[in-house]
Amino acid sequence: MKSFSRTAGFMLMLLLVLTNSGCGQKGPLYLPDKPEKIEQHGRI
Repeated sequence: MKSFSRTAGFMLMLLLVLTNSGCGQKGPLYLPDKPEKIEQHGRI
């Protein structure tokens, strides 16, 4: 269960980062289609 909660927490953090950075681009539900773009968003 610990690994599940840790993964869920990571996914929530990733979702928050994507929604915050995506608001000014293509709306709050903007999700990059490739993992490479997700990594770039995380660095910004």
